[in-house]
Amino acid sequence: MKTKLVAVLAALGVVLVATAVSLRAHHAFSAEFDANKPLTFKGTISKMEWTNPHVWLHLDVKKPDGSIETWSFEAGTPSVLFRRGVTKESVKAGMEVAVDGYQAKDGSHRANGRDLTFADGRKMFLGAPGTGAPYELRPETPKK
Repeated sequence: MKTKLVAVLAALGVVLVATAVSLRAHHAFSAEFDANKPLTFKGTISKMEWTNPHVWLHLDVKKPDGSIETWSFEAGTPSVLFRRGVTKESVKAGMEVAVDGYQAKDGSHRANGRDLTFADGRKMFLGAPGTGAPYELRPETPKK
């Protein structure tokens, strides 16, 4: 009986530690991104990373001097994007798109992605609900 109790308590401990680490690893929008720094880029998708907890879209953007700058946009989880109709076939490397979002607070070439606009004008919401990201603040919307 003691062996079973120890095993159950050990298993419960592992679950609690794993949950705590998982919750601590996930962040709120405001911890990493700046709602006061909206941005929009047009470019070519160089890579899509379909990983948990977030999908990452990498965009090659041509600068005025002709050089290429790569920006990484954090999107929602793979399951959330799949439910919205975003698949590995609908968004893939080589596509010309526009992406808007909010720059990372550390000034790096990373951003929280909001909307993806395809060359034909279709839009897809890339964000994850419940992160605290401002949906109403878009680069084309004047600040009040």
